[in-house]
Amino acid sequence: MTRPDVRALLDTIKASNDWTLQQQVALCEIPAPPFKEQARGEAYKAAFEKLGLTNVRIDSVGNVIGERRGSANGPVVVIAGHLDTVFPEGTDVTVKRDGDRYIGRGIGDDCRGLAVVLSVARALQQNPIATKGTIVFVGNVGEEGPGNLRGTRHLFAGAQKGGLPKIDYFISVDGAGHDITSRAVGSHRYKVSYKGPGGHSYGAFGNPNPAHALGRAMAAIADFQVPTSPKTTFNVGVIEGGTSVNSIPFEASMEFDMRSESAQALAAIDAKAQRALRAALAAENARWPKSRYKLTMVVDTIGIRPTGGQPDSAPIVRAAEEAGKLLGLSPKLGASSTDANIPISLGVPGITIDGGGSGGGAHGLDEWYSDGPEGWKGPQWAALIVLGLVF
Repeated sequence: MTRPDVRALLDTIKASNDWTLQQQVALCEIPAPPFKEQARGEAYKAAFEKLGLTNVRIDSVGNVIGERRGSANGPVVVIAGHLDTVFPEGTDVTVKRDGDRYIGRGIGDDCRGLAVVLSVARALQQNPIATKGTIVFVGNVGEEGPGNLRGTRHLFAGAQKGGLPKIDYFISVDGAGHDITSRAVGSHRYKVSYKGPGGHSYGAFGNPNPAHALGRAMAAIADFQVPTSPKTTFNVGVIEGGTSVNSIPFEASMEFDMRSESAQALAAIDAKAQRALRAALAAENARWPKSRYKLTMVVDTIGIRPTGGQPDSAPIVRAAEEAGKLLGLSPKLGASSTDANIPISLGVPGITIDGGGSGGGAHGLDEWYSDGPEGWKGPQWAALIVLGLVF
């Protein structure tokens, strides 16, 4: 921060804060439902091209990529924000202003991250700072639940196959605030369905009931005991099935997930859940021994997010902490499930940082973002971390 060229870059970010907010709102008003991020991706590609980044392209899964080449054989640093939202097609994505708040679906998660990435790229393009390393700017697809981190998975698969330079450091910018995700929470997500012939609740009574089997499975999962350290969790989030109150359903299903920072703990609870699912099926079939029918069970994998070890003393984590403190921020370290799961699981240093300002209601209809008095410190922070790694 004592270098005049770095000070000039930070001043550019502060002076361009209105521009950054304009990008954030404009991108947010382009729909990007799960697996349909194309329109927002095209707009992001146009923004990269306008800034003069090199080798700008959209890869085969929809990631938008632009580069700022280094002057020597330095490290390759990726800074990324995710294009997708959790909101289905047809959702109203108009952004409204209420005092100092911007209210809109995805305005924080992750239109803020996308805007921060653009702000960093713009400041670097407007200031003649030579870096040894190459900076790769990315708007990636598939971060949210059903996307299963497919965009970042593809980035690293491409780097391993020569489609991208070998990635040395990965920084994801996701949401509002000033904290650091330094540890990866892995998750296993499944949809389990119990199926049978169904029938009239009176006339077909005595046949096994898929909803009852589902209830047995849910009750067993609800009684799981899990470790608090490493924190391990489980949750049934979606329940479906049935056609009427006086019908035995022909199918009943649930979607549930399990999470942990520990791969071993996650594997243990997964195995326990699989046993509970099979036991529920067997118990419901055994409950009605005279029935000619037996239920069946189908387990579909919704998503597997890997975990991995990375100490909070890792250089990328320390760089993020110190850069934040130099700007007067007080970043806290934490664990979560983000795009950084992929590099961390592969042994590549990776973090996810907040994008500055403040926000709330993520994934909800009233999601909001406020820039506050120093929102520009978010992109300043991101820029300092990147520069600290590529000089």
